Amino acid sequence: MSADKATVFCYECLEDVYFVTQREERIGTLKGGKYPYMRMVARCPHCNEELDVFNDENLSILYDAYREVHNLISLEKIREIPVLYGIGKRVLSSLLGWGEITFTRYYDGYLPTKQYSDVLKKLYDDPSYYRAVLEDGKHAINEVAYSKSVLALQKLLTADPTPIMKVAGYLHQKKTDLTSFRLQKLLYYNQGISGAFNPEPLFHDLCQAWVAGPVYRDMFYKFKNNSIDPTLGDLLSADERETIDSVLDCFGRYDGDTLVLFTHNETPWIEARGDLPPDAHSDKIIPIESIVKYFSKVKDEYGMASITDMKQYVQDMLRRI
Repeated sequence: MSADKATVFCYECLEDVYFVTQREERIGTLKGGKYPYMRMVARCPHCNEELDVFNDENLSILYDAYREVHNLISLEKIREIPVLYGIGKRVLSSLLGWGEITFTRYYDGYLPTKQYSDVLKKLYDDPSYYRAVLEDGKHAINEVAYSKSVLALQKLLTADPTPIMKVAGYLHQKKTDLTSFRLQKLLYYNQGISGAFNPEPLFHDLCQAWVAGPVYRDMFYKFKNNSIDPTLGDLLSADERETIDSVLDCFGRYDGDTLVLFTHNETPWIEARGDLPPDAHSDKIIPIESIVKYFSKVKDEYGMASITDMKQYVQDMLRRI
């Protein structure tokens, strides 16, 4: 629970008040069904009256609960599709043979039907599927829009593997029993620890402070879609592989749930989350500098000469959780 700096009028106290925010589980009604969700609630600190503050936010949270129950594509992914393929919202609707503003409505937050959601999921997950849609529907869009989207698609299909993709590929080579949690936390430890012991970390992708600890969002979806290529690990240098092997020697034996608890006790995730409730969704960035600084401090405090010396830190973390 935390007090916000903004004020709002309380009709019970008849004055502007600084409100107190908390999360409360509610049952929402949507499209004839009932769905539990964690509602944001603002209350007057004097009379405890609920204040009219989070209507839009709560509607979005309820919609997210509906999407999850009915396995609909997330709003976040819908909004990424035009960016991925370099195409406008209305043009994409025409390409799909939908009404002119159908995709725009979904982009703005309206709930798609299951049929339309499945199409959007395929577009998001599979560039090859989009390529077929683009070729089949190009007669419905102008040449400039077609050419721009072809270029974006080519870049997407032929993009060089990034450093984090190579590291993820190597982790798949070394750990065939990877789960999503385990992969994410091993990526995090590889970034922070490599940055503490070397001039630069293995990769510079930003992670977010999710409920389940640090998460590299793009890698989360690649793992979910089974699109991480283990052979990319072969593109790493011998020194890079040695660094990852050392990190795995310290952290690789633990399951994802244990590693999540580790990160929940570490400064980078804690500071990025701030005063958010433990179960609050968040896309707050954990700065790379914060991660490297933390593990550099650990290195100095423990007097570590090499990455394998992290084992003592791991033992201390096990006692803490």
